[in-house]
Amino acid sequence: MISKDFFKALELIAIERGLEKEKILEIMGRGLLNAYKKVHNTSENARISFNEDKNEIQLVADYIVVEEAVNPGEMSLADAKLRRKSAKIGNTITVKEKLKDFGRIAASSAKQILTQGLKQLERERAFEIFKEKENEMINTEIVSLNRDFVTLDLGQNLETSLPRKELLRSDDASVGSRLKVYITKVEMTTKGPKVFVSRTDKNLVKRLIEQVCPEIHDGTVEIMGIARDAGDRCKVAVYSHDSNVDPVGSVVGYKGSRILEVLEALQGEKIDIYEWSKDPMILIQNALEPAKIIAINPDKKKKQGLVIVKDKDLTSAIGIKGQNAKLAAQSSGWKIEIKSITQAKEDGIRYRRLDNA
Repeated sequence: MISKDFFKALELIAIERGLEKEKILEIMGRGLLNAYKKVHNTSENARISFNEDKNEIQLVADYIVVEEAVNPGEMSLADAKLRRKSAKIGNTITVKEKLKDFGRIAASSAKQILTQGLKQLERERAFEIFKEKENEMINTEIVSLNRDFVTLDLGQNLETSLPRKELLRSDDASVGSRLKVYITKVEMTTKGPKVFVSRTDKNLVKRLIEQVCPEIHDGTVEIMGIARDAGDRCKVAVYSHDSNVDPVGSVVGYKGSRILEVLEALQGEKIDIYEWSKDPMILIQNALEPAKIIAINPDKKKKQGLVIVKDKDLTSAIGIKGQNAKLAAQSSGWKIEIKSITQAKEDGIRYRRLDNA
């Protein structure tokens, strides 16, 4: 069958839906073979081919010549001789079938298979796209919301629900608002791809910083550790592999221009950027900034450090609900214990004051 319209439509569908023509033709072929089966009770003897150059769709079927046709795929000797005078029992007769002879029910079945197949192809395509974006950051838009969830448009005709508890306290939870989210996991379900996203994952901050800092992309600066109390505060340890490049300055940018973009995306969450160091004394000092430290007793084997501060600085060093100490420990990778001078004396702890203390 010659059909220019079919192949034009095929081209449009492939472009509009971002699908491969070969896969669409494969589905179409299954649909036509199913239509053939509706009429002939089998499709095992049939095959279909598409010739885009000639705009041709061809379905052929092989029939075994028998005395009297009883089973599907058989042709009586009398009918075979009408097609080939020399036909004998046991021969195979190949017939070019006319698609228009399949009938309304068969055509409807083929259309249904094509529709379902295209939907499945789109699901598979969307899964592939988002699977590649797993552990990455994307832009989304809130399209609906209720008391417990907000629904986000991810693109590719795909939506996902984000629990309100996963939003930052300062997020604008209204229809039309745009949010940057971190894709934590992508799964294929019976209903299509399911994309899990987060606004509170610490890696969202990491991706935001990477986006604004070229030095991280080219490997000059590296994020060594990150810890976060989502919506409130985050500490990020950065290191420069080039002694001529300031890692903190690279992330912060001229007059804070780079870090400002990150803060805006996080709706005002505070971020402390500090320089990571191989020297645990320097690392712990930097991690606890802006706390003023008197002394540090590091234990490299246990990777833990005892920090001594002035009595009046103890509360600020630990932070509200222990936040500063906790984030410093998580981002540096060191277990940190903080004591005041008075507590250290009471516990009989000996220490040496830092040169700048």
